[in-house]
Amino acid sequence: MKSVTIWLYLAMILALFSGCSENNSSYELLQSNNIVTDEGYREIEAMEYIIQPHDRLSIIIYRYPALTPTDMNRDGILVDSRGYISLPLIRQVKVAGFSQPKVANILEKKYAKYLVEPSLNIEVVNKQVYILGEVKSAGAIVLKNETMSVIEVIASAGGLTDSAQRDSIFIVTQDNNKLRMRKIDLTSFSSLQHSNLIVHSNDIIYVQPNKWKSFRVASNDFTAPFETISKLIGPFLNIKYLRD
Repeated sequence: MKSVTIWLYLAMILALFSGCSENNSSYELLQSNNIVTDEGYREIEAMEYIIQPHDRLSIIIYRYPALTPTDMNRDGILVDSRGYISLPLIRQVKVAGFSQPKVANILEKKYAKYLVEPSLNIEVVNKQVYILGEVKSAGAIVLKNETMSVIEVIASAGGLTDSAQRDSIFIVTQDNNKLRMRKIDLTSFSSLQHSNLIVHSNDIIYVQPNKWKSFRVASNDFTAPFETISKLIGPFLNIKYLRD
């Protein structure tokens, strides 16, 4: 029985190392060499948020507060699936596809037909980023400002876990229907450029696990079938051992 058990464990170890020797671990996300350059960082930093369907907008018309009640600004006005909002006097206006300053300018021109020197402030109230991986509280983080730094987002998520790979933090940004990916090394002071750290609404931040955790997860995947087999054949081996 002992020799059979030893051979089973040897088979498990061989299978484990052969599986872990592959180029990438399926446990780790965003495995790619397609990382943007320093020039791409600057372009991302300069990005303006573009209003999208299903966003919620806070709209304030200065000097005319009755046209924008408090509850409207607290909850936000929903941009419908066609990209339109409905407002007093001017009715439906398309706002999706434009920046916040551009929408303010469009609305001011429309309200100028009815009001004296209208001045508006537009703000998207549902902006958020998403953080996944080795943080203590993964999920959506509300953006209170136009942008946020990666450090602020990680702090809002409770900080990094002990298994976080601190030199492999990825940020995925959507720019004109294209996805751009940045890689940040928090262990290198020289690499912590301001433009490298900025995140925008709907960005996805992924903190990779270190190699030891990836190995442990992979080893569990490989050893589980062998443990099941060992449990199944164990009683038969015990019976054979007792007979002998």
